[in-house]
Amino acid sequence: MSDPDVPPSALSGDVTLPAVLRDVEPVRSVRTPIRLEYSVTAGSAAEAYLRAYAEKRIVGHRSPVDGAVFIPPRGVDPRYGQETAEEVELAHTGHVGSFCVTHLPIPGRSDLVPPYVSAWIHLDGSAIGFLGLVAGCANEDVRIGMRVRAVWKPDGELGPTSESILHWEPTGEPDVPFERAGNRAWRAGGPDGRDGRQERGDA
Repeated sequence: MSDPDVPPSALSGDVTLPAVLRDVEPVRSVRTPIRLEYSVTAGSAAEAYLRAYAEKRIVGHRSPVDGAVFIPPRGVDPRYGQETAEEVELAHTGHVGSFCVTHLPIPGRSDLVPPYVSAWIHLDGSAIGFLGLVAGCANEDVRIGMRVRAVWKPDGELGPTSESILHWEPTGEPDVPFERAGNRAWRAGGPDGRDGRQERGDA
């Protein structure tokens, strides 16, 4: 049923321009500067995770369902809604699960000159990855499965922030096979006790 208050031209998609605009080129796009500022209040799990960086430690939470270790910890296994109270200290080594060469600068990081590599770092012993920067090699040498280790700021510059890790550099160890890199080896566990960790011999 049509609305008597809506003209047929509006329903058909036809637009009638006033005479003064008929020969004007239509606007197809607009570039508008946008800035968004917001504050985040860290929960207890995130606070402990960030404070650990000031002590040169990386921590995650172990799922009580299948032992999978999540980083950053959120205080809950997102798959099952189960509380994760067991803190696990993770290794400072892992591998590149996926990556991209980024050509855009990061506000506030004048030291980071594009292009640089943003990568999903999968720590040894963790079930999932998290974002990090890869350096210490040419961008074209970064690859999925490449083994990396954390490069930390000097002890006097450490703080409760993930930026306490300057970047991740190659270890020179053999790569993780492609089919087992990143989330490719993930087996979702469950209440039946199946292990949800990756099949790389991770602890």
